[in-house]
Amino acid sequence: MATPLTLTSGRRQDGTVLLTAVGEIDMSNTDILASALDDTTGPVVLDLTAVGYLDSAGLSVLFAHVERIELLAPPLLLPVLDISGFTDLATVHTAEPR
Repeated sequence: MATPLTLTSGRRQDGTVLLTAVGEIDMSNTDILASALDDTTGPVVLDLTAVGYLDSAGLSVLFAHVERIELLAPPLLLPVLDISGFTDLATVHTAEPR
């Protein structure tokens, strides 16, 4: 059974694609995230402020798109993003959880 994850797509005022994730990102549902990112072109802002868990499978998807994504992440996810080296390769903004 897949862990619940909801992705909503929209656009920011500047036209950049905004993907908003709600739930947890783990190996049971990374195909949803990968598909959503694969279906977009150009820069993407990925809002993870309502995500409470991110495992290595989720990180793998983020790394596959590191050259074009910018993250909004809650403080809870910052250690895994930092230790993995993701913060050295992409812009990550800290945002309070929703």
